[in-house]
Amino acid sequence: QVQLVESGGGLVQPGGSLRLSCAASRSIFSFTDMGWYRQAPGKERDLVAIITSGGTTNYADSVQGRFFISRDSAKNTVDLQMNNLKPEDTAVYLCNANDPITYWGQGTQVTVSS
Repeated sequence: QVQLVESGGGLVQPGGSLRLSCAASRSIFSFTDMGWYRQAPGKERDLVAIITSGGTTNYADSVQGRFFISRDSAKNTVDLQMNNLKPEDTAVYLCNANDPITYWGQGTQVTVSS
């Protein structure tokens, strides 16, 4: 059973930054792709960013140029660097992995508020 554990969420002011990490129970390079999704109250779960096994990345239009997904092979994590955060980025952020079975983490809360 694959486990994904997110960390790094919290409360930040608009314009601030946060870095999320997703630790996997097996090699992050064993998955077809890994990514981050987010879900705000009363809204659907949306893709934020994804990275394939080959290193190709893709981002939602709303975060393009502000968020960056990367892999840390030493820590076996997939990280999401979030810059210039906006109140509309407030959501639970969930880590996702596919092999092609889909796995989800429990999520970490990100709140952007002054």
